Amino acid sequence: MYIVIVGAGDIGIPLVEIATESGNEVVVVERDAERAERASRQYDCLVLNSDATTKETLLDAGTDRADAIISTPDQDATNVLVCLLALDLDVPEVVSVVHNPEHMSLFRQIGVNTMQNPQRLIAEYLYRAVRYPSIVDFMHIGEEAEVFEIVAEADAPLTGKTLREANEAGLLGGDMLIVAVERDGDDGPELITPRGNTRIRAGDLLTVYAGAGATPEATDVFGHFEDHG
Repeated sequence: MYIVIVGAGDIGIPLVEIATESGNEVVVVERDAERAERASRQYDCLVLNSDATTKETLLDAGTDRADAIISTPDQDATNVLVCLLALDLDVPEVVSVVHNPEHMSLFRQIGVNTMQNPQRLIAEYLYRAVRYPSIVDFMHIGEEAEVFEIVAEADAPLTGKTLREANEAGLLGGDMLIVAVERDGDDGPELITPRGNTRIRAGDLLTVYAGAGATPEATDVFGHFEDHG
């Protein structure tokens, strides 16, 4: 692939490293001279010390033949301008980091694939590790919904019940769904696609969709009462 990466900062540099190591043809656009020079020394790619918010610079970067452009600067206003120019130049795939979650809808409205600021995501993971220690992993879906992984404890209201029985008892509700079960077997972990007759056992690692998110009330069902507080 021919990829144009805008920005050689904390987000852009690891991206340049991954893209070049994967054998892609990479062009980096960085307005800061020191960052541009450092990227040029470290990676096998063309680096332009220029302003990516001008059409001339993007044309110099080869956007007429680029498969994708990824904008990584730390200002959403800069990223919007870069993306609008890239769209006007008919770059097939336009991707941008978004730092302020309130701006996410703007990027999506103009047709840009987005990724939330990774530093913010890391901070949220760290906070959740303290605030909700039962959550093994999680992912946002839309505004409130989340998919998360959680272990079923021996004393959980759900443990020992089939999913059909759990639904009849009102444990899962209409906005919560168990989508996968990972269970220790004789030959290692076994991945189970849950059915109505699937019985939850203590120690099962469950992948759960929750429309209202991984609230303490949701994790209670799996025996994790420590998330209140």
